[in-house]
Amino acid sequence: MTKVTDPFAAAPQLMKQWMAVSIAAQNSLEPSLIELVKIRSSILNGCANCINMHTVEARAKGESEQRLYLIAAWREAPVYSPRERAALAWTDALTRLPEGHTQHEAKEALEAHFTPEEQVNLTLMINVINGWNRIAVGFDLWYENGASVAKAA
Repeated sequence: MTKVTDPFAAAPQLMKQWMAVSIAAQNSLEPSLIELVKIRSSILNGCANCINMHTVEARAKGESEQRLYLIAAWREAPVYSPRERAALAWTDALTRLPEGHTQHEAKEALEAHFTPEEQVNLTLMINVINGWNRIAVGFDLWYENGASVAKAA
């Protein structure tokens, strides 16, 4: 088994600043919306650690099992509000940039449901969770109940 690098131990000052940006972005919009965005981005990026972590957090904040299960197929599921759908479309567009620049339609929905400040806040949150996905996948991280644990081989 390859030794896992703990980014918090390896670069504590920069990780502390990264965490501060993460918390600020997370606190900029309603918690339920933020968790949906974190989960959706993590699904698209294939980050099991973050899917695990954020579904637990979403449940703790009162999110329903139905909405958690359906987020993988959110476009076909009638359980999300127009605002949530706009945020999920924006998440998809920005997370899937390598697949083609498809953000124009998503941006129209975003503008209909979010103020300019909220648009920036949401965009920063999407960037933050995409960054966390890359840190978790890149360093093979697994957090369970708030603590780092070894992944099963």
